[in-house]
Amino acid sequence: MKQKTKINAEDGKQELVITREFDLPLELLFKAYTEPELLEQWMGTKVIKLENKNHGSFQIETSYNGNVVFKANGTIHEFVPDQKIIRTFEIENMPVGVQLEFLEFEKLTDDSSKLTMQIIYKSEQHRAEQLKLPFANGLNMAHDRLQEILTTLK
Repeated sequence: MKQKTKINAEDGKQELVITREFDLPLELLFKAYTEPELLEQWMGTKVIKLENKNHGSFQIETSYNGNVVFKANGTIHEFVPDQKIIRTFEIENMPVGVQLEFLEFEKLTDDSSKLTMQIIYKSEQHRAEQLKLPFANGLNMAHDRLQEILTTLK
């Protein structure tokens, strides 16, 4: 199956550029990233905290059989509804370190939109550690779920 979420990792750089077009209106795509109930559904995680504002913060965690297996947190540096989110993102107990993420949301048509994410890592090595994980598959699966779940809300 073709992966619709594209991940561009240029050699010699410490960043990833991720793009995905969705058959969803811009406002609905943005809500998928900012409404805890929707975020939990498509990411398969629990939102502990989500402050959608400049200088806000977030915390998420995923459990399996009663044990927390994934925790992430960060600070939202800039929040512009239906346009962009600039945030830090840190997965606890992982060698990847803190990432700086620029999420840009773009209207293509009334019923389609595009997400562009630029993720900057502390070093090329940190980015390489991220790419060793099943990151691309996981992100594609999550974005596919996002499309599926939100299509029912259109």
